[in-house]
Amino acid sequence: MIWKKKKDASAEAAETAEAKSGVSAFAKKNWKWLVPVVVVAAAGAVFLIGGGNKAASRDVTYAETTPTRQDVSNSLSGTGTLNPANTYTVKSLVDGKILTGGFEEGDKVEEGDVLYTIDSSDASTNLEKASIALQQAQRSYDKTVDLQYVRAEVDGTVSSLKVAKGDQVTSGQEVAVIRDSSKMLLNLLFPAADAANFSVGQSADVVLDGTFETLKGTVTAVTGTDELSTGNLLVRTVTIRVNNAGGLTTAQAATASINGVSSIASATFAYQAERTLTALASGTVSAINVQEGDAVSKGDILIELTGDDLTESIQSASESLRSAEISMQNLQDTMSNYTITSPISGTIIEKNAKAGDALSAGSDLCTIFDLSYLEMTLNVDELQVSSLSVGQSVQVTADAVPDKTYTGVVTRVSMKGTSNGGTTTYPVKVRIDETDGLRPGMNANAEIVVAQAKNTLTVPNAAIVRGGYVLVTQDSPSAVNADPGMIAPDGYVYVPVKTGVSDDNYTQIVSGLTGNDTVAYDSAAASTDTYYDDGGYYEADAEGTEGEEGTDAANGMVDEAEPENGTVPAEEPVEAEEKQGSAEDAVNPSQADGVVYLG
Repeated sequence: MIWKKKKDASAEAAETAEAKSGVSAFAKKNWKWLVPVVVVAAAGAVFLIGGGNKAASRDVTYAETTPTRQDVSNSLSGTGTLNPANTYTVKSLVDGKILTGGFEEGDKVEEGDVLYTIDSSDASTNLEKASIALQQAQRSYDKTVDLQYVRAEVDGTVSSLKVAKGDQVTSGQEVAVIRDSSKMLLNLLFPAADAANFSVGQSADVVLDGTFETLKGTVTAVTGTDELSTGNLLVRTVTIRVNNAGGLTTAQAATASINGVSSIASATFAYQAERTLTALASGTVSAINVQEGDAVSKGDILIELTGDDLTESIQSASESLRSAEISMQNLQDTMSNYTITSPISGTIIEKNAKAGDALSAGSDLCTIFDLSYLEMTLNVDELQVSSLSVGQSVQVTADAVPDKTYTGVVTRVSMKGTSNGGTTTYPVKVRIDETDGLRPGMNANAEIVVAQAKNTLTVPNAAIVRGGYVLVTQDSPSAVNADPGMIAPDGYVYVPVKTGVSDDNYTQIVSGLTGNDTVAYDSAAASTDTYYDDGGYYEADAEGTEGEEGTDAANGMVDEAEPENGTVPAEEPVEAEEKQGSAEDAVNPSQADGVVYLG
């Protein structure tokens, strides 16, 4: 991280390019005599730095202070636009006339509240028609499906089966007979004058012909009109039901008396119910589920039929039914669109339609903001995004609300970045729950503390040199840990330290110093120089020279010093360490001609 202030990047680049260009051209042209000159220059530099540094250095005024305990924090700043937690634009999905719209801009609504009602008379008519069509399709399908079955039409006993499995049958062909012989019916003629007084449910005495056995019966029906019988006697027909214990057949005849009135003649018994069953469609008998003599109930499937024509008919009926169901469902769904409810809880920001307006599908009706909280998005540089995580606290300010700071929280750090001009940024979303005074659309400033230390030992940033050393007085307690390889001004020593969090002014000292030490630093550098906490440099004046480039000649290496034909000089490079010792060891970090190298 670079703490202010640094030379303008474009100006610095231009100066560097110009200098390198001049050096390069000169070196290429004069490389044969340049190498020995460099050697001599390097030797002179050692002499000046090591033996005559007092004459070459500028006057330095050192400020002295003691480490202090305080809070230090490092933060990341950004700007963004405030947005509501959720935004919803309500649109009409149908055509029609608005009947009601009883709300105004600024009103608060809850999810599910009715916003508009639209005239649905035409849609209701269409829905009713669809309902009728569905019922018809259902009946047609049920009837078609039933064609493949022969069902018992009454309760009774299977009297006979007229087909076998595998037989081919045609529509209308007789396949079985069902009889209910549990009760027998007797239809007898009674004098009309007497029968007129009979009633359903009345008891009757039935006398069997031949055996003269008397059975109890019940009147189930009396005709309402008189008939002329043989002998010109007016009569009425009375139906009597008799329980059959098993001995009665349709060949048995009997007479009866009701309230002492006897029937005019005898009659034979009939089954209470008898049905001859027929196939409803052509096909093959695929299954017979009963045997002769089995008791069955009305609706039981006795025989099953299969066939291509049958299958096709059922499929067609099924498709027609499904189509009717879909049409019905679509119209039911459409009906719900004529009552428009709020999709979210929030505040009406904009109302675009009112009662009486004619609508077309897709028209904007209103806009709702969920203002339960606000959000803003920061675009964070790729070099800084790794220091952010969900849950970090954010301090938010807005120019529109001066003198007030809001607390937010990081809710999302995107994994997908966007590149522009060689720089990649990542969106970071911040949520602000306390929104008093804030509105969507306002510009806001966010500051996120990425590192902090509470009540920690600190020194001014300018006191940190070489990325890990601090100049202290020789009588300081920590002076015993001084680095002997570091040449310090008289009365001072360089102590290695471990640094932590830095802000614009102070750096945390994790280890290496005590609160009783006296720290010294260049007071001029403290106000004007550039400081790198990662081992860079700071400029003591505007004309300082960067260390890496300033030592190339002393190391015996000449950049781009090549002959014009592109060949390499035959001479071996001169190693400064062999010829004249280490230039780095000879340089006093406090007196290196206005430049202090921090590693």
